Amino acid sequence: MKVTAIVAAAFLAANAAPTQPQGPVGVVAAENFYGDIAAQVGGPGVKVTSILSNPDQDPHLFEASPSVGRSVSQARIIIYNGIGYDPWMRRLLGAARSSRQRTIVVSDLMEKKDGDNPHIWYDPLTMLRLARALSGALASVDPAHKADYARRLTQFEESLKPVMSKIASLRRRFTGISVTATEPIFGYMFAALGMKVRDQSFQLSVMNNTEPSPSDIANLENDLKDRKVRLMIYNSQATDPVASRMENLARESHVAVVGATETEPPGVDYQQWMLRELDAVDHALSGSAR
Repeated sequence: MKVTAIVAAAFLAANAAPTQPQGPVGVVAAENFYGDIAAQVGGPGVKVTSILSNPDQDPHLFEASPSVGRSVSQARIIIYNGIGYDPWMRRLLGAARSSRQRTIVVSDLMEKKDGDNPHIWYDPLTMLRLARALSGALASVDPAHKADYARRLTQFEESLKPVMSKIASLRRRFTGISVTATEPIFGYMFAALGMKVRDQSFQLSVMNNTEPSPSDIANLENDLKDRKVRLMIYNSQATDPVASRMENLARESHVAVVGATETEPPGVDYQQWMLRELDAVDHALSGSAR
């Protein structure tokens, strides 16, 4: 079904709605970690729908359904990643955009462009900028609760401090070590931790669903066999035969291995998710001999 068919009827209903929100402000987030931030900042003033939320789903293989199109058309605030990660969102919005909607493209907040690593949510600064942009957008749509949104923004900023403290602690202990990954989902966190990332060409190939070159495969194999890296991050949510083989080789070579996900796991918020990932890295590196 074409995108225009998915959203046409819902678009007419959205434009006919009154300017002031009736009940909670409808927010649609392409990814559940952005939806989580919207819920934390918006509180009871928002009703959040997150499209990508299944931890067993490969986000790169997602296709929008008619229900997704209806949700997007009826929302007052839209949040999506951009820079090629969720291109279906741009198509949905392009089919029928309401003048009443506010759209936040998170990659624009971080001044990223096409070709940059799209996994920007692994940089906590991304979420700070998003929370601030959301607070402003919600206050504009629902000015009667502006003070509530500002208060919850302050609470969110405070809640990120343990994550930033953990990053600082790991950076002091492990800055400068060489690491690798099967694909670059952890790239921005590696940068925050001051770690040196090897085999980036291999990672980009896997991310883009293309076969890594023989030389890229050989380089990663040598890095693992010779233990030129202390840690490998693998995508525990998406499988690839070559990437799986490298993960197994890392374990056989006694290189520390940690899984990371592209969507926020169920039952935790963003802060808990990041702390869980960072604790896993800490445990793996602290227990690895070198």
